[in-house]
Amino acid sequence: MAKDTQQEKTINQVLIEQLMLNVGKISQVIETQGKNIFCQANILSRDEINDYSLEFLELFVAFLQAGKEIDRRGNEFKALRQFFTTFSQQIQVRGGTLEEFVRYIQFLQGVMLAEMESDQGLSFEQTKGVLLLLASVFNDIILDVFHIYLGEREKTISAQQDELKEVSTPITEIWDGVLTLPIIGTLDSSRTMMVMERLLSKIESERSKVVVMDITGVMAIDSQVSHHLIQMIRAISLMGADAILTGIRPEIARALTSLNIDLGGVVTRSTLSEGLKEAFRILHIEVSSVGR
Repeated sequence: MAKDTQQEKTINQVLIEQLMLNVGKISQVIETQGKNIFCQANILSRDEINDYSLEFLELFVAFLQAGKEIDRRGNEFKALRQFFTTFSQQIQVRGGTLEEFVRYIQFLQGVMLAEMESDQGLSFEQTKGVLLLLASVFNDIILDVFHIYLGEREKTISAQQDELKEVSTPITEIWDGVLTLPIIGTLDSSRTMMVMERLLSKIESERSKVVVMDITGVMAIDSQVSHHLIQMIRAISLMGADAILTGIRPEIARALTSLNIDLGGVVTRSTLSEGLKEAFRILHIEVSSVGR
């Protein structure tokens, strides 16, 4: 009779009973393992792990009590996923890794399975049902966490790339009305658009009259890079400013010649200092030594 009653229980009821009967033992095992994973690396304190362990058990029981079937749109399942989302973000902020967090989630799943094995009254179908339920829930949670980590990683890489681009193309007002733009590396389409947008905004905000573009740091030039340079020079002209191109090394000059790039209308000077002198001449600025 007792066995028939056991057979009538739903998978959720079986898990709830196991959790209720062994909550103290399960909680202690979860806390101990959590400390082994997170405390040794000083990612979480013991009190935080205890709080997280208790909150997880409460949310998991509430989720099991919500219905016979998994309702991924239900509030209880959303609360459980949100708990792990917040938990994983905190781990990441404190320097934890995805591997540590996944190990913790797999351990939670393992604790449930260990308690199930100790229950001799479960049928094969119930055992299979519990396994499928736990695998489904925890796989969903691991996928969520994985997407969060990937999203955060992409944000970090994107921010680093933006910072690198900012550093690699510093636009500086070196004198009233005179901007300098040293270009280092390769000019591709995306970088050209970013530099041009920043440069034109700077010309507008500073009411600049002359821009000295120094390409000493450009190692190689092809037709595409040349096209981008001409584009920037034309854009500067459209803003009412003069462009001066400096730092054209011999190999760059030979490349421009072989590509039949017409720089006839572009003011060029050999060095940045010569470019600045030309800028001062255009602005009718005379620089002299003190006392001269």
